[in-house]
Amino acid sequence: MQNPNVEARYDETQIQVLEGLEAVRKRPGMYIGSTDVRGLHHLVYEIVDNAIDEALAGHCTEIIATLHRDGSASILDNGRGFPVGIHPKVGRPAVEVCLTMLHAGGKFGGKGYKVSSGLHGVGASVVNALSRELAVTVYQDGKVYEQHYERGKPLRDLTVTGATDIHGTLIRFMPDVRSADNPQGVFETGDFQYETLKARMREMAFLNKGVKIRLVDERGDGHDHTFLYEGGIIEFVKYLNKNKEPLFPEPIYINGSRDDAQVEVAFQYNDGYSETILTFANNINTVEGGTHLSGFKSALTRVVNDYGRKYNLLKDKDVKLEGEDIREGMAAIISVNLTEPQFEGQTKTKLGNSEVRSLVDSLVAEKLGAFLEENPQASRAVLERCVSAARAREAARKARDLTRRKTALESASLPGKLADCSERDPSLCEIFIVEGDSAGGTAKTGRDRHFQAILPLRGKILNVEKTRVDKILANAEIKAMITAFGCGIGDDFNGEKLRYHRIVCMTDADVDGSHIRILLLTFFYRYMRPLLERGHVYIAQPPLYKVSRKNFERYVYDDGALESLRQEIGEEPKLDIQRYKGLGEMNAEQLWETTMNPASRSMMRVTLEDAISAEEVFTLLMGDKVEPRKEYIMENAKLVADLDV
Repeated sequence: MQNPNVEARYDETQIQVLEGLEAVRKRPGMYIGSTDVRGLHHLVYEIVDNAIDEALAGHCTEIIATLHRDGSASILDNGRGFPVGIHPKVGRPAVEVCLTMLHAGGKFGGKGYKVSSGLHGVGASVVNALSRELAVTVYQDGKVYEQHYERGKPLRDLTVTGATDIHGTLIRFMPDVRSADNPQGVFETGDFQYETLKARMREMAFLNKGVKIRLVDERGDGHDHTFLYEGGIIEFVKYLNKNKEPLFPEPIYINGSRDDAQVEVAFQYNDGYSETILTFANNINTVEGGTHLSGFKSALTRVVNDYGRKYNLLKDKDVKLEGEDIREGMAAIISVNLTEPQFEGQTKTKLGNSEVRSLVDSLVAEKLGAFLEENPQASRAVLERCVSAARAREAARKARDLTRRKTALESASLPGKLADCSERDPSLCEIFIVEGDSAGGTAKTGRDRHFQAILPLRGKILNVEKTRVDKILANAEIKAMITAFGCGIGDDFNGEKLRYHRIVCMTDADVDGSHIRILLLTFFYRYMRPLLERGHVYIAQPPLYKVSRKNFERYVYDDGALESLRQEIGEEPKLDIQRYKGLGEMNAEQLWETTMNPASRSMMRVTLEDAISAEEVFTLLMGDKVEPRKEYIMENAKLVADLDV
């Protein structure tokens, strides 16, 4: 029987055809991932990628990206410039074709660009479609060509506007931001984040040695950074290790090519316990790795084991070195450039070319084997730390067995101090990690037992940045967290077993509380990074003040809000202002209403926007080197207006 509310007719009139760039505006997420600040930055990356493609082809040495006061952004390069001749099939200038037609560009036939990161050929046209206004200026053959667009449509023909003795392309665009006076806009925000763009420009400069990339912010702060690395990824590895003590002075560098594939690898050991391996294919950060990473790992493990056996550095009683033993304390960059890269998935985060694995494997095996033979002192130091890591791994395995999550029938194995919730759907559950038994008791009383769990911690957990994994897993507080979460750590991490999809750090608003929060985040970053990548970690925002007088009571969360409230309601009659230094100063009802009630609370989600910057900050703040940390504190001391100790 047909539902009378359902349209019965389905014919050719219901097939919608989106012409030109309409599809991009209709479904922008398909092309740039999202319409938030991440998608906004993607517009800049797409145009910079085009300039980098010119550099890879040998025609560009300098790129200048500028953030303008009016909210627009521009990218200037000194490449060959967009072709301006009439396209034989379309009958329009080639630059207009590239900016107005999807899948039009010089990256499909293998002749315009041998290697390219913009494989889909949609970069410039997508930026044009999602811009309120876009202007392109081409400097070519002594002439200046200009054309202007509005939401992807040309306003006039390509025109010669002057003469020049330079060559290249300038694209300036105004993102189409949704607002009250522009309801048809696309983006939620037009606020470019300078630090985010700076990290990406630095990364691109590392990966393309000899290319100068400058980022200028004209919006008021006057930021202006130029990145130029003649050493390429060797300098990238040194940058990753700058706050650590390297095991040998210069990174091991390996490069080579076969057919249409070029490979560069650089790595160096440091005194830390974590591995940092970043992989790239055609300048795209392949965060999920792929065949280039597999080739590197297999060669590394095989060569180090063979060397250790050959020179009797690995005794029979020693456990065979596994990959994780050999990669402990390593910073590495793997960069490949391919004519026809195959990425797994829409996001281009995993490389799938099978031939790359064998190429990287053979290159690394040959060059690393030679390095170990020629540098016996460094080789012995590497082997000694690998053997030490293997012994620690074996101890950690025994400790890890005690922390693995049991089945639902064995739930009695959960930590005794955990006050669990009754809900069994992880997506509905949240766990509050609370500082101390006092606040823990208040939180247990005030929570909603149906979906909120409480795990009180006694004192500060270990600083995992300075500790090996076997000692970490022997720590009672860390063991309690791992068991409660249920998802394992490191290579054993399994997100499907996570028992709570919101993990909330709820600490006091003082120095000790901040320290505990940093220690927790360091642990999550080093051993449970997918929690941060998938947005499962939050920081509770308890109020700093309770402001009251007769028939009036309000909670205030920062000093700025307190000042605004004072101006709003006046000081007379006298206000009673209570400063909360600890969660234990609130009763259960107050804690629920201000900090735990989903209807009224405020929480900050912890994201992992840029792994390289995060790596740098965690190493700086929590590592062994004191001097860089002292410099950081002195540089940023002026930002602290009210330090509560």
